[in-house]
Amino acid sequence: MADSHNNDDAGQVAPNQPERAKRDSLFLLAEVIRETGEPMGNAKIRNLSATGLMADCDFAFLPGDRLVVDLRGIGPVPGVVVRATAMRMGFQFDREIDPQRARKPVSSGEQSKVPLYLRYLSTAAQFKR
Repeated sequence: MADSHNNDDAGQVAPNQPERAKRDSLFLLAEVIRETGEPMGNAKIRNLSATGLMADCDFAFLPGDRLVVDLRGIGPVPGVVVRATAMRMGFQFDREIDPQRARKPVSSGEQSKVPLYLRYLSTAAQFKR
């Protein structure tokens, strides 16, 4: 999956598609909320790039759904569902991230006990639609 070619889920090169960002295969659990702050459950991230991710989810989403994914080592990242099949989604970030930060060990310092959906609501105004 860390291939720079455009591959569909079966590994076939997709014709006439723009070049995709390099993807790293990994298994990472992340919390998902709607931009409104409604908790939607967890996502098991299968691959991650600077511009998006592919994940198995607790809830079925539709293309165009606006969500926030809380990535370990990165924090809340807003974006849009661009592909959805059953309980799996392709998610495009509103801004680029450094996917290697999600692979780094989490610090042993105390983490916020405030749920993501409450933390996000206080900063939601800074994200433009």
